[in-house]
Amino acid sequence: MKLFDNTEVAFALKTDSQLERAYFLFRMIQNQPMVKIGSAVTNFALKVHLPIEGLVRSTVFDHFCGGVNEDDCMPIIDNMYTNGNVHSVLDYSVEGKDEEISFDGALEKILKIIDFCEAKKSIPYAVFKPTGFGRFALYEKVSAGKSLTDDEKAEWKRIVARYHKVCQVAVEKDVPLLIDGEESWMQHSADILIEELMETYNKEKAIVFNTLQMYRHDRMEYLKALHEKAIARGFHIGMKVVRGAYMEKERARAEEKGYPSPICANKEATDKNYDAATKYMIENPNMALFVGTHNEESSYLVMELAKKHNIAKDNSNLWFGQLFGMSDHISYNLANEGYNVAKYLPFGPVRDVMPYLIRRAEENTSVAGQTSRELNLLKTERKRRKL
Repeated sequence: MKLFDNTEVAFALKTDSQLERAYFLFRMIQNQPMVKIGSAVTNFALKVHLPIEGLVRSTVFDHFCGGVNEDDCMPIIDNMYTNGNVHSVLDYSVEGKDEEISFDGALEKILKIIDFCEAKKSIPYAVFKPTGFGRFALYEKVSAGKSLTDDEKAEWKRIVARYHKVCQVAVEKDVPLLIDGEESWMQHSADILIEELMETYNKEKAIVFNTLQMYRHDRMEYLKALHEKAIARGFHIGMKVVRGAYMEKERARAEEKGYPSPICANKEATDKNYDAATKYMIENPNMALFVGTHNEESSYLVMELAKKHNIAKDNSNLWFGQLFGMSDHISYNLANEGYNVAKYLPFGPVRDVMPYLIRRAEENTSVAGQTSRELNLLKTERKRRKL
């Protein structure tokens, strides 16, 4: 039996009723028209303030989210860590509003999470999105190299100050920071800013992590160029490597605006690109790698490469990560083998987290094979338990 086929380890923390709920949810998600209808109905119900939060909380929210606030997440965090040796990354999944008060609020939330991380071994990283700290349109304008008004220059300075504040506290408390990737047309400005932060704060080790979305065909070139800078300027690279989350949006925009798509031609090219990035990072020193993947083959490859290069399973520069509620067969079997594993644990008020949950359901329907793999594993475990 291959490592990731062990459903007894994968679902050890799930009660029979939680296993049945997961099976029911993934059967629903497999039905694409059902997801579209369900998303539209849920959005409408929330807009007109129908009392559906209880239903959402007891089904999709509790499967994919940790709770409504940090303290609410603690029973799940403790259970995963104590009984499964799986860590958590608290991900405040409330979609930001384009207002300064919202950006300052996001900064305070991340600082609070860093405090939380410092006190708990079970939470090794803090995470935030660039657009949590500033307006998408401003990142886009800076990325395009357009000149800014005086007000916009002051606004950009405030964004930069938020990043520095959070990095200073992260260094002080020794909590690494994962900064998520976003759409290509705003990412360039975030990349430049994060490079400056790496140069400033990653002198001794990687505290600041950027994200490489490997469905973009230019990302290997970017990684190699960054590596040259890191060697020349003496800093460590921290990277979360993922496949990417905005493929359809990216392709549609490229077609609409008449520029070449930044996305790889097909899944095979994306997989090849992804594996090339993890291989490059494992083979070069002074790099910390967070392998964000739900792909079994990519996980096996990283394990092989780590073994080949004598990197210990619990080396602090190598972590695997999956989303809570998905790919437990990868997370728990890797942790059972002694690897560093963290689940991304979304949290926030039910109503505010709904856009995230709807996107998650829609992504599951569009990723070929993802949902059927989950269902097959759940079926195997139900059979093993004689449910």
